[in-house]
Amino acid sequence: MAAAPSGLLWVCILLGGLGNSRAQQIRYSVPEELEEGSAVGNLAQDLGLEPGKLAERGVRIVPRGKTQLFALNPRSGSLVTAGRIDREELCDRSPRCVANLEILLEDKVKILGIEVEIIDVNDNSPSFGTERREIKVAESENPGTRFPLPEAFDPDVGVNSLQGYQLSANDHFSLDVQSGADGIKYPELVLERALDREEESVHHLVLTAFDGGDPVRSGTARILITIVDTNDNAPVFSQPQYHVNVKENLPVGSRILTIKATDPDEGANGEVTYSFRNVRDKISQLFQLNSLSGDITVLGDLDYEDSGFYDIDVEGHDGPGLRARSKVLVTVLDVNDNAPEITITSFTSSIQETSPPGSVVALFNVHDSDSGENGLVTCSIPESLPFRLEKTYGNYYQLLIHRTLDREEVSEYNITVTATDQGTPPLSTEIYLSLKVVDINDNPPTFTHASYSAYIPENNPRGASILTMTAQDTDSGENAQVVYSLAEDTIQGAPLSSYVSINPNTGVLYALRSFDYEQFQDLQLLVTARDSGNPPLSSNVSLSLFVLDQNDNTPEILYPTLPTDGSTGVELTPRSAEPGYLVTKVVAVDKDSGQNAWLSYRLLKASEPGLFSVGLHTGEVRTARALLDRDALKQSLVVAVQDHGQPPLSTTVTLTIAVSDNIPDILADLGSINTPADSEDSDLTLYLVVAVAVVSCVFLAFVIMLLALRLRHWHTTRLLRTASNGLDGMPASQFVGVDGVHAFLQTYSHEVSLTADSGKSHLIFPQPNYADTLISQESCGKSEPLLVSQDLLETKGDASLFQVSQLYNASSLARPFSLSLSICLFLSLSLSNKSIKIFKKIKNKYYFSMYISERIYLPCVGYFLSGILHIFFEARSSYVAQHGL
Repeated sequence: MAAAPSGLLWVCILLGGLGNSRAQQIRYSVPEELEEGSAVGNLAQDLGLEPGKLAERGVRIVPRGKTQLFALNPRSGSLVTAGRIDREELCDRSPRCVANLEILLEDKVKILGIEVEIIDVNDNSPSFGTERREIKVAESENPGTRFPLPEAFDPDVGVNSLQGYQLSANDHFSLDVQSGADGIKYPELVLERALDREEESVHHLVLTAFDGGDPVRSGTARILITIVDTNDNAPVFSQPQYHVNVKENLPVGSRILTIKATDPDEGANGEVTYSFRNVRDKISQLFQLNSLSGDITVLGDLDYEDSGFYDIDVEGHDGPGLRARSKVLVTVLDVNDNAPEITITSFTSSIQETSPPGSVVALFNVHDSDSGENGLVTCSIPESLPFRLEKTYGNYYQLLIHRTLDREEVSEYNITVTATDQGTPPLSTEIYLSLKVVDINDNPPTFTHASYSAYIPENNPRGASILTMTAQDTDSGENAQVVYSLAEDTIQGAPLSSYVSINPNTGVLYALRSFDYEQFQDLQLLVTARDSGNPPLSSNVSLSLFVLDQNDNTPEILYPTLPTDGSTGVELTPRSAEPGYLVTKVVAVDKDSGQNAWLSYRLLKASEPGLFSVGLHTGEVRTARALLDRDALKQSLVVAVQDHGQPPLSTTVTLTIAVSDNIPDILADLGSINTPADSEDSDLTLYLVVAVAVVSCVFLAFVIMLLALRLRHWHTTRLLRTASNGLDGMPASQFVGVDGVHAFLQTYSHEVSLTADSGKSHLIFPQPNYADTLISQESCGKSEPLLVSQDLLETKGDASLFQVSQLYNASSLARPFSLSLSICLFLSLSLSNKSIKIFKKIKNKYYFSMYISERIYLPCVGYFLSGILHIFFEARSSYVAQHGL
C-alpha cells in the first residue's frame, strides 16, 4: 500500500511543476520524516538545464532562517531534503503545510520561487495529558449523569489525527463522544446504573483514543472512579467562553483574565478550584492559572509571529469533584516590534563609469516578520544618488544605475538602503553598500587659466625659472599623470628649444639664454599638457612671455653726427638772431623703452654762459639773449642727454656754433677748427675737384682752338696788308659794315681783385661795353671803357690806324679767354687747397651750395659764354673781311 501513495506523490510533483512553470514558481510535494538527501523534485529538468550545469549557471538556494530544509544535488540536479522534516514542528496543526524557498540564477540575476508541500504521515499516536484520571461520583447520581473524561491529543492532521475513543467494558458506565463546534471530540462518561458505594466504592476503567492512520495508532488513560457522598451541585462558570485580546509585548506576569465559577453547595462541596484542562506544553509555558483566584497571567513572552491565537480549556471543580468546563480564547495583537530584515543576495563592489543606465548593482531581499501594515515594507535610497530601486519577484529588489556615472564627480558611493515598515511607530533597517567607480581616461588635462602671461627682465641669468604652469586632470592613476611639452617653433631663425624649456613633470618653465629686450620684446609659446592614459588626451594653452626692459643702453645721439674727416660739425647762427632763435636741435634716441627711454637734455658747459639754452625735453638749442658784437664768432656747447632709468645713463655731445652774418667771414674764422673727418664731406670734395678739372679741360680745349684761329687770323691780316696798297682809295666804311650797318664788337670788362688770402678775393660781374675804337692803356685800371668811333678813323683816312684797330680787336678777343683761363687755374688751385678745406667745415649744405653757385660756378659760366660770343664775332668779322661783304 506504500507504493501507490508514493507514485501518486511523484505524479503530483510532476503535474505541479508543469502547471506552474509559466508562473515562474515550481511546486513540489514531499512526505515528512524522509531521510536526509531524499529527492524532492528534478529542479534541473524543470528549469530546462542539464543536471551538471547548475553549478556553472550559479543556481543556488537563497538561505533564510537558521535551519535549511532543502538542498541542491549538483550532480543529479535534484532538490533534496537537507534533514529530517517534522511537519508537526514546522506547521503545528495547520491543515496545509507549505515550505517556501527561493532559487537564485546568478548568471541571469533572477529569482525563482519554489513551494514544497509537506504531506503528513501518521507518525504520532494520540496521547492524554495525564496517564491517570480520578473521578469522584456521588452515589446519589442518577443514571444518565455525564462526567467529562480527559481528551486525547494527536498532532497529526487529517485521517492521521484522533478519530475516536473506546472505553473498557463495565456494568455502570458507558462512553459517549461529543463533537464540539470546533470539531474536537470530547469523551464523556455516562452513568448507566445507580451506584452503590457500599457495594463497590472504586471503579477502574481504561479509556483508549485511536487515530485513522495506517497502521492505526492509539493511546490510553486510566480512569479511577471514586464513589463519594452526595454532592448534587456542580460548579458553574460565569461565561461559557472567555475572550481576551492581549498585545504581544505584554510584560511577563501581567494578568490578562480572571475566570469565575460558582457552586451553591456548602462546605467542601461548594469550594471551587480551577485548572487547565487538556493543556499543551506551549500553553503551559506561556500562561499560568491561579487555582484559587482564577487569575490567568502571562508566564512567557508572547510573539504574534509565533502564534496569534490561543485556545485554552479551563475547568472548575468543587470539593467532592463536580466539574464545570469553559474556554478562554486569547487573541494576540500584533505590535510593530520587528524591524525589516535586508538580505544581500548579489552585490558588485565596483563598476566602470561608462556602465549604461539599467545595469544591476545589487540584488537583495526584504522581510518583516510582523503582519498587516506592520509587515508592509518599502525600500528607498537617497534621491541625490544616480541609482534607483526596482522591485522584482516577491520582496526582492534590484539596485540599478539610473543615470550615467562620472568618477570625476564622485569616485565612490556609499549607498544607504533603508527598509521601512508601515507600523506605528514605523521601524526601519539600513544597510550600507560601498560602490567604487572605476576610472576611464575621459578627461583631458585642463589648465587653470585660458591663457598665461609671464614677465622676465632682460639680461636674466641662464636657467632662471620663469613660470610654473599647472594642468589638472580629474581622472585618476595613470590617466591623471600629466606631461608638459612645448610646441616646436623658430624665433629669429633659432629653434624655440634654444630659448626656453619646460620640465615635463612639474611644468616649470626655464630660460635657456639671457634675453635682450632690444632684440625682441615677447615670445608666443604653445604649451601642451598630455596625460598618460590609453589613448592619451591633451590640451593646449598659449603663453605670452614678455621681456621687461632694463636700463642697459645709453642714449644715442642722432644729430648732430660727428664727422669722420677730422673736422668739427658747425651750426650757423646770424648775429642778428633774437632771443629764442632756434639754432639747432639735438636729436637722441634710447634703445630701451618706457621710463628707461625718457630723455632729458641739459647744458653742461658753454663757452659763453647764458647765451644759449637747451630744451629739457625737446633738445632744442635756442638763443637765450640777443647776440652782441663782443660775443665770439665761434661758440662751443656741451649738451648732456640722460634717460630716466635706474640707475640713469647719459651721454654728451659737443656743438660748435658759428655766429656771423657774413659767410666769407665765417669761412675765414673757422679755418682753425679741427674735427674728425667726415666721409660725406670727403665725397663732396671729390665732386668739386672733378667739376673744376672738367671745366679746366674745356677751357684748355677752347684756348687751343682760339690759338689756331688767331694764327689763321694773323695770316689773313698779312694778306690784307699786302692788298691794302690797292685799296687806299676805297672808303673805310666798306670794310667795317654791310649795307651801311655798322658791326659792333661786344666786349666785357671785368675787375678782379686777387689777394694772397683767397677768402679776401673779390669777383665783380662784367659790365657790357660796345666799342668801335681802341681802348687806351689807362683803361686797364678803370672800370669804364674807352669808345673809339670807326667813323673817326675813316675821316682821318689813316690806314695805320685801321691796322691798329684790327690788332686791338684781336687782343680784345684774347683777353676774355686769357682771363677765363687764369680764373679757372686759380679756382683749381684754391679749391684743391685752402678753400676746399674751409668749405668742408660748413655743415649747412644750403649755405655751402649757395656760396659755390654765387662765387664760383656763375662767374665761370659767364666767362665761358663770353668766350663763345667773341669767337662768334671774330669768325663773322673774318668772313666779312675775306669776302668783301
